[in-house]
Amino acid sequence: MVKTKIIEIGSMVPAFEEEQLIILFGPKATAELRDICLIHDFEDAPKDALKVGGKIKFGDQEFTIDEVGSQANANFEELGHISIYFRNEVGDVLPGAIIVSPGGFPKFEVGDTIEVL
Repeated sequence: MVKTKIIEIGSMVPAFEEEQLIILFGPKATAELRDICLIHDFEDAPKDALKVGGKIKFGDQEFTIDEVGSQANANFEELGHISIYFRNEVGDVLPGAIIVSPGGFPKFEVGDTIEVL
């Protein structure tokens, strides 16, 4: 299990609700990236945490990981970066992304915990 805490929400994050997309990045994100990301800080560094069939929770909202891009775990471990698509269908997944279901944009605030189970 991996726990991480949201420490900052970029000003452009709400604009991605229509796309059903959240971009996570660790605290070393550049100023340009901070505007479009949820900035978070791990309690413990992840190791191959993202797996098909696994779960990701935003507070009490739970989603199932349906697809994992080829670079998603490496990016998540090194940079705290993944793109999360909230969809009800699987398909082509970008290398640094995961697709989760059910669809629907989660609710979150600074200080909330994200868990990967």
